[in-house]
Amino acid sequence: MFKESAMRSVLKAISWRVLATLTTTILVYLFTRSTEIAVTIGLLEAVAKMALYYFHERFWNQLNVGRRPAGHHTGSALDAAPGALNQEP
Repeated sequence: MFKESAMRSVLKAISWRVLATLTTTILVYLFTRSTEIAVTIGLLEAVAKMALYYFHERFWNQLNVGRRPAGHHTGSALDAAPGALNQEP
């Protein structure tokens, strides 16, 4: 398997924030009909949530919850019998 780099987390955060910020900006504009308010809220929301996402992603990258070593299959015969590959028939 692989471990995500910090740069990958940054790129994921940016791509998601662009989509989410456009959604927020459009919704605020539809409610207020004010471009200035919509853009201001959109930018503030983008910066705050991008930072939160980055730290959330890095935190989860440190946890092993839900991770298994590559090639590990839950419930297989190898899980039930450690060393089964080394035993002769």
